[in-house]
Amino acid sequence: MKRLLTLVIALAFTGSLFAQENYKTVTKEDSLKIYHGNISYPVKNYVDAPKSKRPKNIIFMIGDGMGTAQFYAGLTANHGNLFLNNFKHVGFSRTQSANNYITDSAAGGTALSSGYRTYNGAIGVDTDTVAHSTMLEIAEEKGLATGLISTSAITHATPASFIAHQPSRNMYEEIAGDFLNTDIDVFIGGGYKHFTERKDGRDLTADLKMKGYVVLQDMKEIEKVKSGKLVGLTAEEHNPVASERNNMLVRSTETALNILQQNKKGYFIMIEGSQIDWGGHQNNTNYVVEEMLDFDQAIGKALEFAAKDGETLIVITADHETGGMALTGGNMKTGMVQGSFIYGHHTGVMVPVFAFGPGADQFTGIMKNEDIGKKLISFITNKK
Repeated sequence: MKRLLTLVIALAFTGSLFAQENYKTVTKEDSLKIYHGNISYPVKNYVDAPKSKRPKNIIFMIGDGMGTAQFYAGLTANHGNLFLNNFKHVGFSRTQSANNYITDSAAGGTALSSGYRTYNGAIGVDTDTVAHSTMLEIAEEKGLATGLISTSAITHATPASFIAHQPSRNMYEEIAGDFLNTDIDVFIGGGYKHFTERKDGRDLTADLKMKGYVVLQDMKEIEKVKSGKLVGLTAEEHNPVASERNNMLVRSTETALNILQQNKKGYFIMIEGSQIDWGGHQNNTNYVVEEMLDFDQAIGKALEFAAKDGETLIVITADHETGGMALTGGNMKTGMVQGSFIYGHHTGVMVPVFAFGPGADQFTGIMKNEDIGKKLISFITNKK
C-alpha cells in the first residue's frame, strides 16, 4: 500500500519534475564534445597533518555525477593538477539504491546523508517511507553549526536529502517547508520560487526572517554576511552554468565556513557541485569539464580551512556517475579533453571517494554508499 501511495505521489508531481529536470536534453553539437583548455588555475599543496584521530568539523562534498572519467577530465584540463590531488586517502563507493542497480540522486543522497539505502525518488525516508535522521539533523542535535550549499536549487534531490523527509523528490514546496523544521545555520542555492511562489500561498522567506535568518538573493550581498543565520536563494530555480555563476560555489563555501567555524563545538556542511551531472546527461564534455573545475576550486577553499585548523575532515564523493563518460582524447599540455558517452542517464559504476584530515583513513577501499553515511554519522554522534 505504501509503495502504491509513493507511485501516486510521484505521478502527481510529474509536471513540476519536468520544469526542474529540463537539463537532461542530450547535446547534438559535436563542438561541445571537446573541451579546448579555456580555464587554468594554480593549485596549492596542503599537508594532511591532523591534530587528533576524530574530527571536530566535517565538510562533505558531493560532485553529482562525478565518476573517475569526470575527475580525470578535470585533471587533464588543468594540466595534470587539481586540488583533489591533495587527497591521499582514496576509495570507491558502490552506488546502488534499494530498488535499482542504477540509483537516482534522491536515493543516492539519502544513503549518503542517513546511512540507509532507499528507493529511487525518496528523500530522507527508507523503503517504507519512514523518516530517518540525517547527519545534518544529528549534528544540530549535538550542538554543531550546520550548512548546505548547492549549485542547483537547494530543494533539488541531493541537498534535499540532507534536510527533508518526503516520499518523492518532486515535492519541491514540501521540501522547502522542511527547512523550517530545522535550525540549519546557513544554506545557499537556487530554488527561491519554492519558498515564495507556492500553492499554499505562504511566503517561507518571511517565516525564515521571523526565525532570525537574513534572507538574500544577490551573491555580492550574501558574501558580506559574517555571522548569524543566513539564507542565500540565488536563483528562481536552478543556478546558471559555471561560466555564468561568477565563482558562486567558491564564494558560498568561503562565506559559509567563515560563519560556521565560529561555533566552538564544531560544524557540519554539505557542499554540492550539482551540474557535473547535468553535463553528463547532456553528453557535453565542455559542460562536464567546466563544472568539474568549478567544483575543484571549491575543494581548494575547503582545504584552506581544513589544513589550517587540523581538526576538519573533508570527504568527497559522488552519488553516482552520469553518462558513462569515456575519455577518447586529451592533452595535458594544452588542457584539451575529448569525451564520449554511452547515453544520457546514470550508470551503475563505482565512483571515487577522497578524504583528508582526521579520520580520513576510514574512507579507503570499496564501500557501499550507505557506509559512507554511517561512518560520518558515527564521527558526529561520538564526538570527542
